[in-house]
Amino acid sequence: MLGAMRDMVQNHLIQLLCLVAMEPPGRMDADSVRDEKIKVLKALRPIAGANAYTKTVRGQYAKGMIKGKEVKGYFDEEGSNPDSRTETFVALRADIDNWRWAGVPFYLRTGKRLGQRYSEIVIQYKAVPHSIFSDESNRQLQRNQLIIRLQPEEKISLTVMNKVPGVSEGMLLQPVDLNLSLTEAFNDKRSPEAYERLLLDVMRNDATLFMRYDEVEAAWKWVDGIMSAWNQTSERPKEYASGSWGPAASMALPIKDGRNWHDY
Repeated sequence: MLGAMRDMVQNHLIQLLCLVAMEPPGRMDADSVRDEKIKVLKALRPIAGANAYTKTVRGQYAKGMIKGKEVKGYFDEEGSNPDSRTETFVALRADIDNWRWAGVPFYLRTGKRLGQRYSEIVIQYKAVPHSIFSDESNRQLQRNQLIIRLQPEEKISLTVMNKVPGVSEGMLLQPVDLNLSLTEAFNDKRSPEAYERLLLDVMRNDATLFMRYDEVEAAWKWVDGIMSAWNQTSERPKEYASGSWGPAASMALPIKDGRNWHDY
C-alpha cells in the first residue's frame, strides 16, 4: 500500500497548492501554466530534520465507526504487516518564501477512513486592520472564507459577515454563505470524472493538467526531505479512529498558530 505522502500529497495536494498560489500565467497554454507552478515549488520552504516533527503529523487508522457501521483498523486488514509504519494520514504546514505569500501558512491534510469523503480548498482572508463596530459586534466577527469544493459535488461558496435583518439594538452580525453550485447551474451538463478528463486531454494533446519533469523533480525533492526525517526516527504514525478527522496532534497543528481546520 502506498503511504498518504506518496499517494496523495505528492500527486494531488501539491498540485492544488500550486494552482492556488501561482501567479496568473501570461498565456493559457500548458507551458505558461507549468512555468508558474514550478516557481511555487521552488519557493516551498524545505521541511527536514527537527522541523518535520513540528510541521507535519502522520497517522494510521484504527477501528471505528463510519456511517453507523463498524470498520476494521489498519492492522486488522487481511495481509497487513504488524510492523508497518506506512502512513494512511498526513497533515502538514507548508510555507512559500516569496513576496506574495511570505508569512501566510498553507495547511494540507489528507487521509483514509476519515469522517467524510470530500476534497475542498478553504481560503481564509485576513482580519480587517481596524474594526468600526462595537465590542459586542467585534466578538461576533469572523474572517471571510472562500470555499472551493471539488468533490463529490463542484461548488464555490463565499462566507461573509452580514447584519441580522430586523430591528434590534446594536449591530448583530452572523456569517452567511453566498453559494454557487455548478451541479445546479449546469444540471444538463455531465461533468467528466477526473481520469476521464485526463484521458480526453491526452487525446487532445493538452498537457496543461500534467506535471512536467521539472515539476516532478521539485515536488519529490520537497517530499523526500519530509520522508527522510520520518525515516530517521523510530516513532510510529499516530493512531486515529476510523470516522474521525485524524490524530489529535493534527488538530493542534493549526491551533498552535491561532487557527483551526475549517471543519473543526
